[in-house]
Amino acid sequence: MVSRLTRLLVVADTHAPRRWKSVPPRLVPLLEGANVVLHAGDVCVPAVLDELSAFAPVLVVLGNNDGPEVASWGGGVPETLSLEVDGVRLAMIHDAGPRQGRGRRMRRRFPEADVVVYGHSHIPMDLVEDGTHLFNPGSPTDKRRQPRHTAGILEIAAGELVRHEIVAL
Repeated sequence: MVSRLTRLLVVADTHAPRRWKSVPPRLVPLLEGANVVLHAGDVCVPAVLDELSAFAPVLVVLGNNDGPEVASWGGGVPETLSLEVDGVRLAMIHDAGPRQGRGRRMRRRFPEADVVVYGHSHIPMDLVEDGTHLFNPGSPTDKRRQPRHTAGILEIAAGELVRHEIVAL
């Protein structure tokens, strides 16, 4: 029996049009292999979501720089999102707050989540803190003080998170 693999491409903080002019070329191969795209906010213009949805279905949460046009995309964009993908429970929020106590806060906010995806800081992070798997993909377009632009990959098979990786672009 072959187990189905679901690959999620995770991005955040694209900040169009200032930082995102179009899909970054190094992001294209990751998009082509994705079953779903998660965008953890600060899209800034809905055209980014339209571009991403040409590759795979897009699930998105509002960021602090997202206005009414992004909020109304695709029938409405929530501030938080909880979903199950092939047996793995995911939660998504843009701003997970200060680093100190983040794991505990996210566990209280999303007690059922196996993984909490967030953005805002532009700092890639993939760690378990206080029993909560925290995953921030960084940004594919606005690295701020980070050495590289980044995105994230989550792969799920048979109800398990089998891969979680920050990818330098």
